[in-house]
Amino acid sequence: MFDLKVINAVMAQLEEERGVSKEAVLEAIELALANAYRKEYGKRNQIVRAQFNMDAGDVEFTQVKIVVDKDNAVLENEDAPDYDPETPDEEKKIIYNPEHHMFLEDAKFMKAGAKVGDEVVFPLEKKDDFGRIAAQTAKQVIMQKIREAEKTSVMAEYGENEGTIVSGTVERMEHGAIYLDMGRAVGMLPYDEQIPGERFKQGERVRAYLYRVEETNRGVFLKLSRSHPKFLIELFLAEVPELAQGIVEIKNVAREAGSRSKIAVFSTDEHVDPVGALVGQRGVRVSTVMSELGGEKIDIIEWSDDEAQFVEESLSPAQVTEIELEEQENERGDIERIAHVLVNDDQQSLAIGKGGQNVRLAAKLTGWKIDIASNGIVSEGAEDRRAPVSNENKDALTAALGSVPATDVSSEALAKDEETADEAEAKEEVVASEEAATEATAAEAEATETEVTEEVVAEETPKETEEKEDVVEEKKEEETTEETAGDDEAVAKDTEK
Repeated sequence: MFDLKVINAVMAQLEEERGVSKEAVLEAIELALANAYRKEYGKRNQIVRAQFNMDAGDVEFTQVKIVVDKDNAVLENEDAPDYDPETPDEEKKIIYNPEHHMFLEDAKFMKAGAKVGDEVVFPLEKKDDFGRIAAQTAKQVIMQKIREAEKTSVMAEYGENEGTIVSGTVERMEHGAIYLDMGRAVGMLPYDEQIPGERFKQGERVRAYLYRVEETNRGVFLKLSRSHPKFLIELFLAEVPELAQGIVEIKNVAREAGSRSKIAVFSTDEHVDPVGALVGQRGVRVSTVMSELGGEKIDIIEWSDDEAQFVEESLSPAQVTEIELEEQENERGDIERIAHVLVNDDQQSLAIGKGGQNVRLAAKLTGWKIDIASNGIVSEGAEDRRAPVSNENKDALTAALGSVPATDVSSEALAKDEETADEAEAKEEVVASEEAATEATAAEAEATETEVTEEVVAEETPKETEEKEDVVEEKKEEETTEETAGDDEAVAKDTEK
């Protein structure tokens, strides 16, 4: 009746390619044959079962009836009582069907010791000729059962990998979401779970964190993320053996994907530096993680059970001069933990960070609300980085700075200080370079004018000298002529006398 060689080959192929076991395929075949037999030769509501013999290649069909109590059953021609929706099923009477049920009294004649709920099995005539409709029904049942078995296998496989890093190739992109080919399932990387600024091409290999496995009517979908804080932890677990061995522990992570992250680490072995373990020799380990995240900056901080020290370390790279912890009850009756931090004037913008990012990540990492205030003092060596001030304005500037009180800056009002210390230094350097360029240009212009003047003077001086000499000679000749004429007149007068 059946070609066992073909059936065994199909079972082996399904088990290898789709992960569907031979037992699941055999169960699907038996269920399909039972449905085909009932549809072709049986009656409605019959319970037909088929048992496929893999050795002989034939099928045995049986009918099953369930034993019920006559007092707890309602015949088909009787009206069924109305029950309250909250009535348990055990208290409801069963609608008797002769093809489906058998009374207890009758069952005891067929099966010794029969009781309510038992099954009584009757053999049926063997059939091997099924019509087109029955064959089509059997095919649909087999396909459905194989899909269900495959779905169960995929759920079991990826359910074990939930909470780990998986990889797949980009299949398509729809409405900002990226769909990855994971092999036996499809992975979806939503737009919200992507790192801002990342771009992927079709066919590109992508690694992501598997945080949920969903079963839908269309199949199994794997929910992936690259912005999840645990994605960062899993990347370090793959790079740092001390983490896998449990020597170093990651206590907490605060992350703004694509921009900056802060990690608090702790070492159970006093001889192992937790920060150095994550950084690696010459920063190899942390550089590998940063390259996977597209250059995201990572601050690694040593965790401490001293809350004040932990808050101070979390504000790195800014230096804290004083810190005070306070716990108070808010209007809702909840306990609010606030850390009042005092820093030098030149460290205030660095502690807050661009757009308040540094203090925001520190608050998320430590669980404390952080208020930052400046003490109006400038750190040693910070004056060298400031723009030069003339002697005339020093007194006025000192008086102005002394009259301004230290201002509290809350982590909720961070938009007032958008410039970091690095940006201020960069602006000062740009201003200084512009001033130097202006002075150099003015000096060159003056030197050029001097050279031109000297050349002009050098060219025009001989001509002016000759002209002046000619004028002097003419004046001398005129004076000599006048003197001669005066002398002649005097001689003439003397002669007349």
